[in-house]
Amino acid sequence: MLNRILAIIHKDTILRFESRSELLFFLILPVVFTFILGGGLPAAGGDGDKRILIPVTDEDNSPQSAAFLETLAASETFRPELKTREEAETLLKDDDVGAILVIPAGFGMGLTADGVLAGTRSEVVLQSLPGNNVGLAAEQEVRRVVAAMAAPLLIARNATAGIEAVRPFADEASRVTFFNQSLDAATTVADEAPVRVNLTIAGGGEVYDQRAQASAGQLITWVFIPLLGASGLFALERMLGTMRRLLTTPTRKSSFLLGAISSQYLTALVQMAILVVFGIVVMKVPWGENPLALAVILVTFGLAGVALGTALGTFVKTESQASNLSIMIGMSMALLGGCWWPMELFPPTLQQIVKVLPTTWAMSAMTDITMRGQGLVDILPEAGVLVGFAVVFFIIGLLRFRYE
Repeated sequence: MLNRILAIIHKDTILRFESRSELLFFLILPVVFTFILGGGLPAAGGDGDKRILIPVTDEDNSPQSAAFLETLAASETFRPELKTREEAETLLKDDDVGAILVIPAGFGMGLTADGVLAGTRSEVVLQSLPGNNVGLAAEQEVRRVVAAMAAPLLIARNATAGIEAVRPFADEASRVTFFNQSLDAATTVADEAPVRVNLTIAGGGEVYDQRAQASAGQLITWVFIPLLGASGLFALERMLGTMRRLLTTPTRKSSFLLGAISSQYLTALVQMAILVVFGIVVMKVPWGENPLALAVILVTFGLAGVALGTALGTFVKTESQASNLSIMIGMSMALLGGCWWPMELFPPTLQQIVKVLPTTWAMSAMTDITMRGQGLVDILPEAGVLVGFAVVFFIIGLLRFRYE
């Protein structure tokens, strides 16, 4: 029996890679898309800073603009880097960054005592490409930084205005002195304010990593589609009549199915291993920090994928139909499963609906491993769901299996 299964595995593997175009889906496209969507090579000699780069042009060069940049540099999401306006605009035009920030001349005046009392406004210019999510997130971060810097000034201004409304100051010098005293008090209170909210990131991992998102998402996409393509082998065997002739030999139906399924499954495991190594070596994705968890999720994801391909093979009638459906279904499930963009960008209702897809659970587990640093125990629920998908799809395939 084992020899027959190995012979079927050998036969199906040769049939699959008989055309050189198969390498396009097996290796070339996954690597190319991972590289492009991951932002290319990590910066050489970098310090491992995975925050999103925001080029900043400081045209004010004041203590206030320096303080603004220092506060922005403490962000957990963005990494400001000083550039000339021409350099920054070129990076934005070439789509190398999602947004740029310009601190215009006069910015610092609105954050001084004279400027606040005179009603001078401080403005910054944030430019981003249309529909770019980085620009929206950068806007929120800039607002947060400006609000943190302006809060003590606004408190001092309101205190000065309140006193002045009751009892006018003797002269402008007295007004400025009171403002500065109020500002010092407000700044001290803000600095000494107790922390009321503690933020903890599970496992000490990163909130978002573009390279990890691309590596995991493209792995799922380009492995899942060929696994669904296993349905084409069943259709081809039925059309040529080889399946019926093969089963007239001492080969059992279980042996044939196990051999056909194992061929696709083992090839998928090899493909996943290659893409993981590419992610580690080239994209610097931390795949290897939890090898046991990674192995479990890859094995269970492969089972779910090949099981769905087996079930699909009992519905399609021709190899061409199987190929078209595999690409359509595989790409749709990958898109909806969060493989091409973070699931957090989906509407809450859609986030719940897509839990009926195996790609959603696979992507969730891989995100836990690469971005959140979680281990085997943490991804067991996702692995269990994938095994459940595999069982259901295999049962459907076995019940509907026909020789012709």
